[in-house]
Amino acid sequence: MQLTAVRTTARNPQRTEDTAVPARRTGVRDTDGMAVASFVLGLLGLLVLNVFLGPIAITLAAVALWRGTERRGRALLGLGLGIADLVVLATFMAMDQTVSWSL
Repeated sequence: MQLTAVRTTARNPQRTEDTAVPARRTGVRDTDGMAVASFVLGLLGLLVLNVFLGPIAITLAAVALWRGTERRGRALLGLGLGIADLVVLATFMAMDQTVSWSL
């Protein structure tokens, strides 16, 4: 059984060439994007909307790490920043005795 396409050359139709496409992991680009997005959302969540952006950053980083991203460090930073978003929110909620906080 042949898994690659067979192509004949224009000069010699009897001669065939294997046109193997280089193997590329499916979804690597998507997981790299998730790692970067988790970092950016985690960083942005330290300033605004940390109740929403923190869990999103954690989720994106976890999925990117689970799928095997090439930007592992960026995903780990996104995970850490997402957790920091929730810690900041909990700290300010404890200080103000409210569900939201302001400076």
